Amino acid sequence: MELQERLNDVRSRIAAGERQAGRAAGSVRLVTVSKTFEVEAIRPAIDAGQRVFGENRVQESQGKWPALKAEQPDIELHLIGPLQSNKAADAVALFDVIETVDREKIARALAEEMRRQGKKTRLYIQVNTGLEPQKAGIAPDDTPAFVALCRDDLGLSIEGLMCIPPAEENPGPHFALLARLALKCGVEKLSMGMSGDYETAIAFGATSVRVGSAIFGAR
Repeated sequence: MELQERLNDVRSRIAAGERQAGRAAGSVRLVTVSKTFEVEAIRPAIDAGQRVFGENRVQESQGKWPALKAEQPDIELHLIGPLQSNKAADAVALFDVIETVDREKIARALAEEMRRQGKKTRLYIQVNTGLEPQKAGIAPDDTPAFVALCRDDLGLSIEGLMCIPPAEENPGPHFALLARLALKCGVEKLSMGMSGDYETAIAFGATSVRVGSAIFGAR
């Protein structure tokens, strides 16, 4: 299939997942993951009406997105990969949403940069639902206190929670855990589900899904 066909297929599956879960049409946003793809590979998705994209690396994004956002000012760009504190200034300048706030040092750096730049970047806390030592994220038990620190001590507005379940496990329990944590923390948004499990994520309450290979093909 061509990219537009694959994109339309994902959109149709999201709509079907919303219906099956008894959710309102349009309640799940598609974040199209464009990491490692060049500008000319991304343009067909933009031409097909897609406006929300996810990238893993700040430096890679700086090489392609300023020009694309100048062409289409309504594009919304999400950082969905790990962020180092020395890249906080660049991340705040470029991204509309940062989904990978995972430690106090990053939260403080982002708070300082948002004050300095006069910008309110939307933030998600990454939760390590599987407690995987090699994976970034706040431990589930520590998440409410970390959200409170971000809000009360740093003045940050936390929009949602994000997770990446262990690849070898059933993602459902991880999505359910993230949904429970969101309720406990008083956050509204849940970024969960990727190409292989986004339909499951919708059933558990995802408000956005991050889909790349099902649209762009294998990297």
